[in-house]
Amino acid sequence: MDLATIIGIVAAFGVTAWAIYLGGSFGAFVDIPSIAIVVGGGIGVVVVRFPLSGLMSAMAIGSKAAFSQSKVSPRELIEKITEMAEVVRKQGPLGLESFEVDDPFLAKGKQMVADGYDPAFIQDTLERERDLYLERLVEGARIYKAMGDSAPAFGMIGTLVGLVQMLQSMDDPSTIGPAMAVALLTTLYGALIANVVCLPIFEKLNAKVKVEEINQTLVIDGIVQIRNSKSPNLIREMLISYLPDKQRALMDEAA
Repeated sequence: MDLATIIGIVAAFGVTAWAIYLGGSFGAFVDIPSIAIVVGGGIGVVVVRFPLSGLMSAMAIGSKAAFSQSKVSPRELIEKITEMAEVVRKQGPLGLESFEVDDPFLAKGKQMVADGYDPAFIQDTLERERDLYLERLVEGARIYKAMGDSAPAFGMIGTLVGLVQMLQSMDDPSTIGPAMAVALLTTLYGALIANVVCLPIFEKLNAKVKVEEINQTLVIDGIVQIRNSKSPNLIREMLISYLPDKQRALMDEAA
């Protein structure tokens, strides 16, 4: 679980709720038609902008990536790949059958080496799987961006709808204040959904796309080198280039 995403969203909504509590009643900030306009309108725009066939899968992958983080760091991937190279050097590719791997992408590459597939085939297959996964992740980010763009727009639309309804009841001055408050709620809902949920998740997914691309490319290079029977030390030195300077120094000290 990516606690940073959850803590950030909860903190933003919590501060807003605290400010509402200090200034008045929560009930005054709840209006079902306003919520329907912002949420329903935003979803409708997303359905228009993206193909329905891949919408749900991209949304699911994007949401999972936003609220979770990889169990294995690049340093741990390098160590695992080095251990796999040691196993292959001593026991041959079949020795990887009993080797435990947590990362699913690395596990698939390990199994392909154990099954004796050609290095070029392994590289092409893993690169294609990486590219398709990253494409779905980017599509998920674009969906959140579309929702972040449309929520404030529908907030303004809801406000205009409320203002029209308010102007129709100008003959009763006592209704003007409550009607104006309800009209402004859609703008509030749109701003909260866009700036607390959708746009931050869009930015986080963009960052995670880069991280996942580096990690999976690292795995592909390591797996191909193992299949080509390169020495564990050579593979380790090659893969360390994927790490920042500080982490390289830490790995060198550990070695």
